[in-house]
Amino acid sequence: MRKNVLITLQIIIVLLAITARVVPGPRTIDDAYITYRYAQNLLDGHGLVYNEGERVLGTTTPLYALTLAGFGLLLGGSKAPFPWISVAINTLADATTCLFLIGIAKRIGFHRTGIAAAAIWAIAPMSVTFAIGGMETSFFIALMSGTFYFYSKDRPVPAALFASLSLLTRPDSLLFILPILADRLRRILPRCRFNPDPLPISFREGVAFLGPTLSWFSIATIYYGKPLPNSMAAKIVAYNLESHEAFIRLLQHFATPFLGHLTFGTFWIAVGLVLYLSLFLIGTITALRARIQTWSIFIFPVLYFVAFSIANPLIFRWYLTPPLPVFFLGIFLGVDRISQDFKKNFIFWIFALLAFLLTLNGWTVKPDHGPTRPAPEMAFIKLELMYEKVGVDIKDTLEADQTLAAGDIGALGYFTQARILDTVGLISPVSATYYPLPKSDYVINYTIPTDLILTEKPDYFVTLEVYGRNTFIADEDFQAAYHLLKKYDTDLYGSKGMLVFQRNK
Repeated sequence: MRKNVLITLQIIIVLLAITARVVPGPRTIDDAYITYRYAQNLLDGHGLVYNEGERVLGTTTPLYALTLAGFGLLLGGSKAPFPWISVAINTLADATTCLFLIGIAKRIGFHRTGIAAAAIWAIAPMSVTFAIGGMETSFFIALMSGTFYFYSKDRPVPAALFASLSLLTRPDSLLFILPILADRLRRILPRCRFNPDPLPISFREGVAFLGPTLSWFSIATIYYGKPLPNSMAAKIVAYNLESHEAFIRLLQHFATPFLGHLTFGTFWIAVGLVLYLSLFLIGTITALRARIQTWSIFIFPVLYFVAFSIANPLIFRWYLTPPLPVFFLGIFLGVDRISQDFKKNFIFWIFALLAFLLTLNGWTVKPDHGPTRPAPEMAFIKLELMYEKVGVDIKDTLEADQTLAAGDIGALGYFTQARILDTVGLISPVSATYYPLPKSDYVINYTIPTDLILTEKPDYFVTLEVYGRNTFIADEDFQAAYHLLKKYDTDLYGSKGMLVFQRNK
């Protein structure tokens, strides 16, 4: 591919990525509001905490929270427009990921593969939704892609730095760091058939990785008492899941990277499972033949699938995004290999065009809620908008020393700025002691223990009805201790409304 054509395509893809995120604007996800509040409290001098005076690391993304705080410091302090700040950061991150994908493919020797993967990433709903949703996903994937790019370029120092920063952004970054580390150790061995290009480890490389990581772990241990986020342990005990639930969800996800099921129906999941996994395998073999160290890159989607299937967590939508950039690369490498073998280059471009058009089908010109600008269909924020309304309605009712309990704490905490009792336990460790619960208590995958509310005695309690249908709603002691202050109509998650309770004096 000619240099001027490649540069032009890169510019077009970067502009496409920017447009696809700026046009929809913020459609903020509930969990993002949690990170915003950590940044707000840091800027207000309370430390990196959710509730003032409570040193709990309830966010899994401390580096992203610190980055938000840094930009907030320049743009109004704790009153800064964090939804727009996060969109700006994530837009830059996704545009950078596009360039990294092109660079990785170029290093392997397949320029157009990178162009195709980057073009899909620029408009993929699984990418755009969480960028405009304010999540750390785009930021994390840019750091991950940077690690892969610099490692493929035999630049271990920046690769080590990007890997270290990734670990401070998401703890599951270990799933791609460990293979890189394994390959890095292979490359310090003497030259042989399986190590044709030895690369000694330098002091600078060690400092680049261990410096940020050990610094943060030391600070977190001193400040919070432990370096790992409290939210990781809380989610394990709070949610009720069927065995293999994550495995099935991930299998469906890897079968529909370009959302073909939206066009062709659910039968496409079976077709896609065979088609895309086969293409990815062919692409991975192609990459390994070009550069053996790329195994440490293309193994990531496989490890991600295995690890999350075994752990079987509740699969939030943004958990599905990290493996996609490498999965895209592998698929297009496979198609590129086939088109070259048959000496029919048009096969690659037809496949790339179809993938692009299928992916676009995941967008809507005018969403039925929130801002009416074009956005991905999956950028669904009806629940967040309802919590925002509740938060605004009760903000002036709450007194400074009163506590508000909720299972979804993001928007409520952000818009009320009240002290929050998190019934899941992300930022309230005490909540985890009330789990696990009998399976009969659950209507969906989450419910709130009656004893948690009766013992901790929050002044106000906001919840979807479905979270308590089999627990506190039917409990006489709860009915004696709390009264229903207001009910908001909604059928989200099968609920019969959103309920606001106040504790009786």
